[in-house]
Amino acid sequence: MGSGKVTTGSAPLDLRGKHVTVAGLGVSGIPAAKVLHARGARVTVVNDGDDARARAQAEELRALGVTVRLGDGATLPEGTELIVTTPGWKPDKPLFLAAAEASVPVWGDVELAWRLRGPDAAPWLAVTGTNGKTTTVQMLASILKAAGLRTAAVGNIGVSLLDVVLGEETYDVLAVELSSYQLHWAPSLRAHSATVLNLAPDHLDWHGSMEAYAADKGRIYEGNRVACVYNVADKRTEDLVREADVEEGCRAVGFTLGTPGPSQLGVVEGILVDRAFVENRHKNAQELAEVADVDPPAPHNIANALAAAALARAFGVPAAAVRDGLRAFRPDAHRITHVADLDGVSYIDDSKATNTHAAEASLAAYDPIVWIAGGLAKGATFDELVARSAPRLRAAVLIGADRALIRDALARHAPEVPVVDLEQTDTGAMLRAVTEARRLARPGDTVLLAPACASMDMFTNYNQRGDAFAAAVRELGA
Repeated sequence: MGSGKVTTGSAPLDLRGKHVTVAGLGVSGIPAAKVLHARGARVTVVNDGDDARARAQAEELRALGVTVRLGDGATLPEGTELIVTTPGWKPDKPLFLAAAEASVPVWGDVELAWRLRGPDAAPWLAVTGTNGKTTTVQMLASILKAAGLRTAAVGNIGVSLLDVVLGEETYDVLAVELSSYQLHWAPSLRAHSATVLNLAPDHLDWHGSMEAYAADKGRIYEGNRVACVYNVADKRTEDLVREADVEEGCRAVGFTLGTPGPSQLGVVEGILVDRAFVENRHKNAQELAEVADVDPPAPHNIANALAAAALARAFGVPAAAVRDGLRAFRPDAHRITHVADLDGVSYIDDSKATNTHAAEASLAAYDPIVWIAGGLAKGATFDELVARSAPRLRAAVLIGADRALIRDALARHAPEVPVVDLEQTDTGAMLRAVTEARRLARPGDTVLLAPACASMDMFTNYNQRGDAFAAAVRELGA
């Protein structure tokens, strides 16, 4: 890690009279436009789309005095001094290329929130990674609350940082989930402590390469004050820590599912232990919680718990609060959710496993498995996933638009595994998939929905897909 002192403070942000262009309507664009306008900026919103929804949103903003240009998100408005973009806009869009040529800075909504914080703002404990971000942030918030701290889980989890930073409620500390998109556009963010949980190929169509994706994830470590928390099992996360320029005295802290070394958190005989935030860490360890306190106690979820515990301990939270917070935590739906047991077979909904990395973690938690998979691959390949998971597979049932990619990977790496390829692509296909999985399963097996793909080919989102799975299981059990 770099040892140079990093400045974390900044002068109050004065937006009065400043010509700011907001790139994109939607979840973050509209609040950003309203905040900027309320602070005296001259705001122009540009948006690629010009549909009925966009027109309604535009009218709402125009009524406030905001200029809105629909159907033209490529042209840089004359006189623009700053662009605030929604996370989904790719860095190679013509608007941003024009901004670079004109030396106009581009911020995301996270950067804007960071700049608008008050002088006594709560510090941020920040979490990113390819998978596990939301669960880890929720675990962290639960631990912080168990310690009696005023906190909230915010950011990419669905709670606007702008709303939190500018709201009337005060906090002691914030548990902040950040996506790679958000980090790309947040150059001055400086967290108290942060973690990159893991790295696997994802969103490469947005970032352009794995190297660019990893670099954006690594931005979360820049300027950390107390701890950069990394995954011992994923060397790339440790490399990002080494490359970060942090405040003097900031420490690298690892988490591992094995026995921890000094400056690490890990697992010893079913106990989560801390050898980082204890006196004489070369000889001593602090018991934090039992593996049984983690719900569910799947390996990747224990890793999430260790990362959350490390961030909480970096903030000075006592060990008892880690235990109490983990015991109180309940995961969101569709994240390794046990639906039912039918005829000695467990049915598990992990519809949130929308990429290969998440699916591999889910598959590692059970054996043997009848695997329900498929959907939109988003450019992913499945050879590595199938090769690693093949010994656990009893059978596979494939659904969705890109199921052939998984079928071919199974043929190459697990030719002995029976495969049912369902051509049906309407939402009723899930009942057929579960019916086929039940036929293939034996007592002691797990039928696991871990699609390794996005859901939008057949469903509105992964929640609807998981609901369809649970409904199918209940119908078969009726």
